[in-house]
Amino acid sequence: MNYKNLTLAGSSAPHIRTGYGMGQMMSAVIVALLPALGFAVYNFGPRPAVNALVSAAGCYAFETIFRLLRRQGPGDLSAVVTGLLLALLCPPAVPYQLLLLGDFIAIIIVKQLFGGLGQNILNPALTARTVLLLWGGEMRAWTAPHASLPLWGAVDAALQPTPLELLRANDMAGLRELYSIPEVLVGLTSGEAGEVSALLLMLGGLFLIVRGVISWRIPASMLGTAAALTFVFSWGNGRTEWMLYQLFSGSLMLAAFFLAADPVTSPISPAGQLLYGAGCGFFTALLRYYGPWPEGAGFAVLLMNAAGRPLDSFLLTGRVEKPAPPRLPEIFRRKKRE
Repeated sequence: MNYKNLTLAGSSAPHIRTGYGMGQMMSAVIVALLPALGFAVYNFGPRPAVNALVSAAGCYAFETIFRLLRRQGPGDLSAVVTGLLLALLCPPAVPYQLLLLGDFIAIIIVKQLFGGLGQNILNPALTARTVLLLWGGEMRAWTAPHASLPLWGAVDAALQPTPLELLRANDMAGLRELYSIPEVLVGLTSGEAGEVSALLLMLGGLFLIVRGVISWRIPASMLGTAAALTFVFSWGNGRTEWMLYQLFSGSLMLAAFFLAADPVTSPISPAGQLLYGAGCGFFTALLRYYGPWPEGAGFAVLLMNAAGRPLDSFLLTGRVEKPAPPRLPEIFRRKKRE
């Protein structure tokens, strides 16, 4: 074979053999999220769908503008997925300007300034949502199910505590009165737009596993660890009831199948994936019990994002390699004078 004329093409992570291109993988993720988004529209009206469109368009626009400034092509579907995830991680009545601010943080600061797709250490949508939580009330205003949310202007709708808030207060009587376990499973609760239907998120996640887009190891170990810990360290009288409310409430299913399993920020080795998922489940339970907010799944994934690559490095090579410092794009670096 003549190797002189061989052309090598380099690309960023994720380097995963799935039989699909990056566009096909991102399309599959969008399809898997659509049922949960559709249920959010049923539960809260058309506002969640508009939020998703605004956020996805904002992320794509920010990425395209940045890439054109670097004389590259337009953005890709990964930016659309980031925008969709961010919208699903926010309350249904989140102001549009906050969503666009989150889009800027996710795409420009977390993703592009670290080198673009495959170079970011943290999940962009989760990092942006964490920053947006600094706005307090607007990011923690939980609309009651079947409330009619206006598309424009001030939102004047009834608020209702989420199942996790009642669990954190150990108010099992109030929790049973507002939400049964089947209602929490289906999603007839207040909460973030994309977290309410655990059932549809599980079905979407299983679709991704069957299609080979994500590995089963991370969601299985994350959910299994969270289930074991909440069963053993139950605050209620019924351990199984407490565990099921914990599993089906909040963004645990969204985190397990769509955030923790992100191939860019998670390990690639089988053992690393199991340990990574178990760490996500452990920190989810710990933060839900003792953290500053009732929800802990998103923060748990961010904590383990930082450990994902060193964990892989140790398991694959036997040593922990020091990660290279992020390289700013060329337009932000001073050109060397010859």
